[in-house]
Amino acid sequence: MTPLTLLADDKFEAPGPSIFDFPPLYEGAPTWLTKPVVFAVVGALLVCAFAWSAFAKPQLVPRGMQNIGEKGYEFVRDQVARPFLGKDAERWMPLLLSLFFLILLWNFFGVVPLIQIPIASHIAFPAVFAITIYAIKVYLGIKHQGLGGYFKNMMFPPGLPKPIYVLLAPIEFMSNLIIAPFTHAVRLFANMFAGHLILAFFSAVGFWFLFEKPTPLGAGLGVLGVVMTIAMTGFEMFIQFLQAFLFTLLAAMYIGGSLHPDH
Repeated sequence: MTPLTLLADDKFEAPGPSIFDFPPLYEGAPTWLTKPVVFAVVGALLVCAFAWSAFAKPQLVPRGMQNIGEKGYEFVRDQVARPFLGKDAERWMPLLLSLFFLILLWNFFGVVPLIQIPIASHIAFPAVFAITIYAIKVYLGIKHQGLGGYFKNMMFPPGLPKPIYVLLAPIEFMSNLIIAPFTHAVRLFANMFAGHLILAFFSAVGFWFLFEKPTPLGAGLGVLGVVMTIAMTGFEMFIQFLQAFLFTLLAAMYIGGSLHPDH
């Protein structure tokens, strides 16, 4: 994170969206090889290593990583999978558990010193996840309901007057296949983007008024900036957890809707 910018007239300027722009790691590197991409891969490898250490050789009495892994498994199973997938919950747990832990770790990177970038604050990453979930959703819907049945159940819910379908059918089509996947990705992206920008602002205020340009009048603002940075970091960690939970919850809901259209 670049917390502040110096202007020619030496005035404080609040951080803007430019803090999310990362150049290639080295001269001549591909344009896609940036810090967020590297730590996205690091996060995926860490989740794989965690899963291996927790579940490769399970013990009757869980300890260490296995204990953490089992607690995470129980949380995702009971709070995410079973409410929407019912008897199919265990079958989809590998996907949902991996999704939850990876997004959570990527989000937490935003408050880790020296990394300080939530991976999901770049729209490409949640977009790939959302597109993958919707590809699974459509595939399962067609597989279990048939091509015609899937679109019929989606666009023509029973029990409504037929003239209503003239307006309802295109709305349902847009909502299910275009708007829903878009909002699924943007919800995660927007929260991580805005939260990181707020943290950058308060840390910039503290740094500027206490270290870069300290003055008796500005000291109070600097202290306030530090206090708010600490408080907002705690709040942001809660939001990071919540967004990982909600993204995984919606993934389970969409998959469950294709498997069990009557529910």
